[in-house]
Amino acid sequence: MSRNGRLRRAAAGALGAVAALALAGCGVRGTTVPVDAGGAPSRISCEVREPGAAARAPGRIPATVYLVCSGTLVPVTRTVAHTAERPAAAAQLRAARVLLGELRRPPSAREEEAGFASAVPEDLTIAPARPGDPRDTLRLSVPPDALPSFALAQLACTFGDSRVLGHHRAAVLGGPDDSEPHRYACTADVRAHPDAGRDTVEETPIVP
Repeated sequence: MSRNGRLRRAAAGALGAVAALALAGCGVRGTTVPVDAGGAPSRISCEVREPGAAARAPGRIPATVYLVCSGTLVPVTRTVAHTAERPAAAAQLRAARVLLGELRRPPSAREEEAGFASAVPEDLTIAPARPGDPRDTLRLSVPPDALPSFALAQLACTFGDSRVLGHHRAAVLGGPDDSEPHRYACTADVRAHPDAGRDTVEETPIVP
């Protein structure tokens, strides 16, 4: 080996030793294996573009559901079956079931890419109000207070923002038993902190 070659090899060894010491000083173990760190992490947008009118099938209309994104509730527009031709009470129950179905199904690929998810159980169902219940009551197959905080907040905001259900900014929910239904309000705090517990979803008894 030439003298210049030996010098270059010695210099490379010295640089390698310095690099190893620097890594050790930082608490990082040196390696001779190339590391592929991958691409930069993508940012969650929490935005999904509303489909245009041409993309909506006949007999379907836009509806708003609230999904979870970055720890908050965010309204998302989907297209659902039209229910307005039904009698008022039947249309309301049908609309609630359609909206619940939207909350139960997994987010679309576009929604998932934007960071959306749903906490509503896939087996949750809705029954109509019982005799003596307030008119707008929806009876869930699970007691409302037994639901995860995110799921209860999603229901309160999705039902409360529905035109067919009255735009009350709240939902009157009961369970499968004879317990009294309560009004669950969808407030700014609920939308911003749905994981803060059921106390955030304002629960008030129904006054006849």
